[in-house]
Amino acid sequence: RDNSIISPDDDVYILGDLILGGPDKLNDGLNMLTMLNGELHLVRGNHDTDKRWVAYSMLPNVVEQSNAIYLKYKGFHFYMSHFPTFTANLEKEDLKQCTINLYGHTHQQTNFYNDMPFMYHVGVDSHNNYPVSIDDAIVDMYKKVEECKEQL
Repeated sequence: RDNSIISPDDDVYILGDLILGGPDKLNDGLNMLTMLNGELHLVRGNHDTDKRWVAYSMLPNVVEQSNAIYLKYKGFHFYMSHFPTFTANLEKEDLKQCTINLYGHTHQQTNFYNDMPFMYHVGVDSHNNYPVSIDDAIVDMYKKVEECKEQL
């Protein structure tokens, strides 16, 4: 929605369902994707048809396409998928000991799947129609860990 918060050098992870709607929406969506800042890493969603997946691969700013992406960042381990995926439990002492799932798909208004601090929704639906930085997601997850500890 707003290129002012993403620089041309940023890595942008889009976790599926890039373009929704009929074939008439495809060209408009592709044009919009080419205008996005950053290098785009795409995870395939349930609405990303074979035709769309091929079209995405032709975009100059798409550098990676996969069914899921594993990312190490600042000592954290992230499994990025379209669908929410159980990748950890609360038995670990710290989030850095977990594999954290970043996901889309659900179009929920909240950031956590069933209040689990290691399953974080990155869809624009729960972020005021803006992308979320991974650093902000980490802060939110640590807050959720503390909230969970207080409930025990």
